[in-house]
Amino acid sequence: MPETNWNACSYWVVRYTPNLVRDEWLNVGVLLLDPARKRFAARFIEENGEFGRIERLHPNSDLGVLRSLDRHFEAVVGGAEDPVAYLVKLGNTLSNVVQLSPERGLLATDFDAELDRLYQQHVAPPRRTGAIARLVANSRGWILGRMGEVLRAAGLAGRLERRVPVAEFTYRGDPLRLDYAYRRNGTRGFLHALSLERDAAQAKAIAFTAERIRQHLSSTEFTVVTETAPQPDNERHQFVAHMLGEQRIAMLPLDRLDPWVNDLRSQLIQ
Repeated sequence: MPETNWNACSYWVVRYTPNLVRDEWLNVGVLLLDPARKRFAARFIEENGEFGRIERLHPNSDLGVLRSLDRHFEAVVGGAEDPVAYLVKLGNTLSNVVQLSPERGLLATDFDAELDRLYQQHVAPPRRTGAIARLVANSRGWILGRMGEVLRAAGLAGRLERRVPVAEFTYRGDPLRLDYAYRRNGTRGFLHALSLERDAAQAKAIAFTAERIRQHLSSTEFTVVTETAPQPDNERHQFVAHMLGEQRIAMLPLDRLDPWVNDLRSQLIQ
């Protein structure tokens, strides 16, 4: 049997306290650090439904602060000479509204998979049953989780860029990040999860982003993974299909993801 390489990592949970008087907090993100490999990553809530949940629980929440946490932590921690020391210092100097949990250690064989696991364990809403479970199963987060499983099974998770910022192609401060990016045969490819039922408005942002990226790169391809193929009698589905089709963005239903990933693997791993 091949030897398993375990890497000692540290992680922190990011907490948001919208009401200091009540001393109640919500977990909104996780930070993961592999000191030996000098690798740092953060994952924060990003779906409109997650922000809506916080707003329902705490109507006075500052969603602007929450939406900026991702970029803030990756910029300041990712560029630090000693990320661990910096995070300890940061935990002591952050405002009372945003706080870090104590540092915790773990052993990981797959950095990206561990980040996803920590997010699901500490931040993602609890799994539900019945009708609510079916709704969650159509969410972008659910689709993204399935994408990660397929890519890891194909041995591609470590070969693709993750959470690629698009601000360099659009406008400074653009918070959008595309889930995955790759290069094959001189073409820059982008892969992103999108829920037909819940993210129709996001389709406009993806279409705009693709148009802007193509103005900067000579050869590109865009693929959006959806929970199902667009239904001809569903106006929301057809709206998304029209928006993406105008920008030559391929739509890939989840049930066709495995063969697509296998084809990509055959071209990336020679």
